[in-house]
Amino acid sequence: MAIYHLSAKVISRSTGRSAVAAAAYRSASRLYDDRTAQAFDYTRKTGVLHSEILLPEDAPERWSDRAVLWNAVEQGEKRRDAQLAREIEFALPREMKPDDAIDLARAFVEREFVRRGMVADLNIHCDVGEDGLPRPHAHVMLALREAGPDGFGAKARDWNSTELLEHWREAWAEHVNARFAELDQDIRIDHRSLRHQGLDLEPQFKIGPAAARMEARGRASERVDQHREIARRNGERLLRDPAAALAALTHTQATFSRHDLARFVFRHTDGRDQFDRLHARLLASPELIRLEPDERGRERFTSRDLVRAEEAMLRASDRLADRPHHGLTARSADAVAAEQRRTSRFLTEEQQHAVAHVLFAGRLAAVVGYAGTGKSAMLGAARTAWEAEGFRVIGAALSGIAAENLEKGSGIASRTLASLEHAWGRGRDALNAGDVLVIDEAGMVGTRQMRRLLQAAQHGGAKVVLVGDPEQLQAIEAGAPFRRLVERHGAVEITAVRRQREAWQREATKELATGRTAAAIERYEAAGAVQAHYTKQEARQALVEDWMADRQRDPSASRMLLAYTRADVAELNRLAREALRTAGQLGPDQTVETSAGARAFAGGDRIMFLRNERSLGVKNGTLGTLTALGRSWLEVRLDDARTLRFDRRDYADLTHGYAATIHKMQGATVDRTWVLASGHMDRHAAYVAMSRHRDATVLRYGRDEFAGGEELVRALGSVKSERQASHRLGRTR
Repeated sequence: MAIYHLSAKVISRSTGRSAVAAAAYRSASRLYDDRTAQAFDYTRKTGVLHSEILLPEDAPERWSDRAVLWNAVEQGEKRRDAQLAREIEFALPREMKPDDAIDLARAFVEREFVRRGMVADLNIHCDVGEDGLPRPHAHVMLALREAGPDGFGAKARDWNSTELLEHWREAWAEHVNARFAELDQDIRIDHRSLRHQGLDLEPQFKIGPAAARMEARGRASERVDQHREIARRNGERLLRDPAAALAALTHTQATFSRHDLARFVFRHTDGRDQFDRLHARLLASPELIRLEPDERGRERFTSRDLVRAEEAMLRASDRLADRPHHGLTARSADAVAAEQRRTSRFLTEEQQHAVAHVLFAGRLAAVVGYAGTGKSAMLGAARTAWEAEGFRVIGAALSGIAAENLEKGSGIASRTLASLEHAWGRGRDALNAGDVLVIDEAGMVGTRQMRRLLQAAQHGGAKVVLVGDPEQLQAIEAGAPFRRLVERHGAVEITAVRRQREAWQREATKELATGRTAAAIERYEAAGAVQAHYTKQEARQALVEDWMADRQRDPSASRMLLAYTRADVAELNRLAREALRTAGQLGPDQTVETSAGARAFAGGDRIMFLRNERSLGVKNGTLGTLTALGRSWLEVRLDDARTLRFDRRDYADLTHGYAATIHKMQGATVDRTWVLASGHMDRHAAYVAMSRHRDATVLRYGRDEFAGGEELVRALGSVKSERQASHRLGRTR
């Protein structure tokens, strides 16, 4: 189970410390301290997975050498009690592969520290935790002075603020949770204290290797004693209230294994006797719910608390559904008709039926539609009617790109659900009886969040419209709430696919939506759109060649290369730039420091924004073309025809936009797509990937990953066990 930890401390001479020594230890290297004429050699230290220096744009390149950097810090401080550096330490998720964890840490350090002008020394360590499992974590040493071309300047006092530390604590949780969402993992971390999370447990100290060695040698360690005392008190609390343990277990993940349970008990007890008593009490607790085994026969559990959350969600939904809401009048009907004449976007009979449903239903309405059935166009007509009647229409979705696509397709001003809840938590933008909240991609919203949304609408008297497709990428949190709400209250369905222009492709989309993946792939294979290669790399290269040829034939069309993993996306982006460079279609490269490290960008490059930023009007997934770049600024023409010019330091969350992950493109529509098949995909990912296009899609794969077409079809038609567990929870009572 993923844990949250982020702490900060200052390395100071007043405690006899040296910045050079600290850097040598964290990087497992040998460094010489010029000030004290002393060498620090930690090259025998194990467990250091990665080390690098990250510099702000104006810093001298010589500081890339760790010895030069930290000796410059030491030489710049004259006082005996000088503060030399700040160290930020944070836990990395065990559930991620080492390379993913390193990328995660680097992107966070770039965005939160380097972009503010800080020099950062990042070191990733992995030792063994108190539970006997790997404990990956990051140490970031930060210089305290501003960096310029000539060296260090004044100390930046605002970097010491408590508010900034609290921002970093929250930002790390958001950063990790966003990555878990991209990886489709049923895990969350929370930066809040246990008490603020509603968990009556004391936070426990981390026992470092030094303290553990002292104890092993029989020497007293105050830190170990404190840790054990807190663990003992927590164990006693949990013995008195076992439900609190199960609430804590499901606070960060919806279901858990017997092993997760044992690890949690081990952390919050002291000694074998207390462990055995609490472990047995939890397994016998009526608050523990056993779920159906997963596809490998492994036990899974959840808490009755989570089931109660679903029941509370359903009660709120009942109250909303039973209350009437003002429907269509002659005034709003005329407004809808006038808008359709103006835009020439006339609705089909199915879409008109859906509009009538959302307008005349009570304060809860749901629309289910396959990908590309025109749900956004339908919502645009409903928006016109609501606004003609004086309602405020608010759009929201789990991801930034889904919110942006909702706004583009329907004209409904939209934002992320996290942003909406953040505003509510600060007493802003509360829902009232004059509001209609439209939640798009509702199938991706989890149980607890759906409960909060429906309860907020119920208390404020607002109407909620849920729009989604249960067969696209699923909710990360267990319970499948959109599916449960549709089963309970019904929904209007839109089944006529409109996105694809060819009739056989529309039929294929329906087959993908209903789990008939083999039939859909057979259609595309008969059309020559499914092709095998000896290796995945050859498949990538062929996709880019197809993409490049199409770009030359039809420059004005929209297109996207799609893959499941970020590594495949990065390689497709590299190959696309290489092809454009060879064709002379890119300007000279400039190195731009992004939140994920240095990237080469050039005039003509496709750009993807990776962070929501309301001041720029961009969201995570917004696309555009780089039209000009200077030493400190970029100019981008967005696909919606707006032109942005911004300082690199103000916004550095950028990447190349020729390829994107399938998750990133859910809810998007382009003219043509090229899809790289991957063993990570299942039928939900295949459905999303192969339904983004209007005109054509091509699927390519390597025989080094799939032996042949039958194995490809079997993999792309499978259902991941995590989603099956989510559906099992929804059936448990």
